[in-house]
Amino acid sequence: MDELHHECGVAALYYLPRNADKSPVWTGAPDQVSRLMPRMLLDLQNRGQLAAGMATYNPDRDKLIDTYKDIGTVIEAFRINEPSKYASIMEDYAGRAAIGHTRYATCGGQTRSYAQPFERRHGCKWKWFAFAFNGQLTNFAELRTQLLQNHDYHLTRDNDTEVIMHYLAHEMRSDERPDLVDVFRRLAAKFDGAYNLTFLNAMGDMVVLRDPVGIRPLVYAQDGPMFGAASESVALQNLGFRQASIKSLAPGELILIQNGELSVHRFAESKRTAHCFFEWIYFANVASTLDDRSVYLSRARLGQELAKQERALNRVPLDPAETVVVPVPDTGKAAADAMAFSLGIPSVEGLIRNRYIGRTFIEGGNRADKVRLKFTPLREVLHGKKVLLVEDSIVRSTTLQSLLKHLRDQGGAAEIHVRVACPPILSPCFYGIDMSTVKELFAPKFMADKVPTVAEQDAMAKSLGADSLFYLPVDAVARCIDLPTSTLCRACITGDYPTPAGEQMYQLSLRKHAVGDTDGRTYERPNEPFMCSVNDNGRT
Repeated sequence: MDELHHECGVAALYYLPRNADKSPVWTGAPDQVSRLMPRMLLDLQNRGQLAAGMATYNPDRDKLIDTYKDIGTVIEAFRINEPSKYASIMEDYAGRAAIGHTRYATCGGQTRSYAQPFERRHGCKWKWFAFAFNGQLTNFAELRTQLLQNHDYHLTRDNDTEVIMHYLAHEMRSDERPDLVDVFRRLAAKFDGAYNLTFLNAMGDMVVLRDPVGIRPLVYAQDGPMFGAASESVALQNLGFRQASIKSLAPGELILIQNGELSVHRFAESKRTAHCFFEWIYFANVASTLDDRSVYLSRARLGQELAKQERALNRVPLDPAETVVVPVPDTGKAAADAMAFSLGIPSVEGLIRNRYIGRTFIEGGNRADKVRLKFTPLREVLHGKKVLLVEDSIVRSTTLQSLLKHLRDQGGAAEIHVRVACPPILSPCFYGIDMSTVKELFAPKFMADKVPTVAEQDAMAKSLGADSLFYLPVDAVARCIDLPTSTLCRACITGDYPTPAGEQMYQLSLRKHAVGDTDGRTYERPNEPFMCSVNDNGRT
């Protein structure tokens, strides 16, 4: 709701010629399988709207690896609404293997040069590669400094993706073809943070890997000769991969496709997992299943928890004639419907979202104007009602404040009681979600401790213009996702970070906030001495 953004989505496809079985996923020529990539990326559009692209492998063309990318949504970048241009792109970049990417930037610029995949050309085929990256390297600044000081590299972009590209290139420097599992094993000892990678070289080798902590989701499937991988299961399911065949890649594991054969390898020890809980609450497509847990069912359980809390609070009359539950579209709907059903009161679409306003059209202007463009309150169902407004989370609160005023002025709601299907966001994220400073967060300004009191939540409600506001407690998160607390990353609601550099950056963020230094994102301060040192074992 707070226009919170994610650090990208990745996808991969490969036609494996040694498997003679046919697949309903693709019935065309093997070297045309890359035509499926834009369809996959459309299902990952929720993870990034700034740019999209793909790199393909075709042994029958001069450019063994070739990369197409552009700024905009998938439809804009691939010119899908311009049939002749789209057909030309699909023909020019046709291949039997492809990796793809949708981008939102938590660091770096918004120009085409920052779009992914990144490609590094070389006369030696195993040194010629492309890759796409989802996540955030928390020790990016330290890695960048080491690269510049120790290896005499020159960087043209200020982001972690280019740093990864140069570290990959450095690992390929030998005159002998490297073992790709060993390459990524050595890189894992240097990298800290969230990183899912898809990699494709001019030998036709592909690697799909998930970082040792497993912060971001990554799934894969094989059906006959067709292999696919993506940040979310919905991208594979909608291509025709059977749901039963779609599996989550384990943290610290990689899939290697080499010489037409697929194999799974452990490239890094996974001492603990820390799946980002926010994926289930907000980011992921509601139709996806992540780490064997349904996004929809998790959000529905959040709504059931809200209903239990509402009965205990007893702050709003639960009279179906005067009280309605209204979701903030779209991620609040599953929780709102489940809450309303449990309470026995109507869930109504009191807010209609305009899905046809382009990204560019709503840029600029003030917050209230943006809210009016995006949402239309239905006065017919809101006027005179006590509204339980279900929000998936509150990060910065600026959009929510304007929305509440819009609901009163245009919708005629008598009362608005905000219910948040998430605990308060207290700490920044350094693993790929666009909230990296303490200052920008709403809840910490009101809270003396990590658990908000009723009085503190009442003060928050007053500042927003709501009649009341209540969050879910922290312990509800693991119950609703149905995973042990120890397997989740909950740093943004607890302040406990799962990696050393994440904790280091949090301490820097707190110090900066304490002295009033709030300029820029925390990880965009490469000269600050906050990064942990990583030795060959990946420990500080």
